[in-house]
Amino acid sequence: MARKTPAVRIACSAAFLVLALALVPAALAGKPATGSGGHKGGGSTTGTSYTGTISGPAMVVDQNGNGSPNAGDSITFNVTSTAPYPFVKLSCSQNGTPVVEQTQAFYSGWLFGTTYYLGGYVWTGGAASCTASLYSVSYSGTTEPTEATLSFSVGA
Repeated sequence: MARKTPAVRIACSAAFLVLALALVPAALAGKPATGSGGHKGGGSTTGTSYTGTISGPAMVVDQNGNGSPNAGDSITFNVTSTAPYPFVKLSCSQNGTPVVEQTQAFYSGWLFGTTYYLGGYVWTGGAASCTASLYSVSYSGTTEPTEATLSFSVGA
């Protein structure tokens, strides 16, 4: 039996990896059977709309221990939604200038957590006005209408 050279083994491994990565999106695309529900415009045959609520913010890391959101703290939200894939987009601004925009998902299987950091490269400190918007993405990938919003202030 002829032995494969290292270059042949690398080429075969690379081809296998490319094939595997090409199949992952198809495997994760799981769509519901026809008539199983959803939102208008997202393939629904029932015509129902998603509903949800958002409350908080809830403190995750409270740097100064005052129980209120301040620049440099980390927060999350309490979310309920009838949508299969709910997301919360946090937008914060200082004097009308956007300083933070973060989005996290609130469904089982989301790998990136639900914590938002109140700061960053643009927002290095100071008070801000924030809005958290709850929305969803349908099975087909369409962004659906906003289900709920929450506005709050962040201290310096």
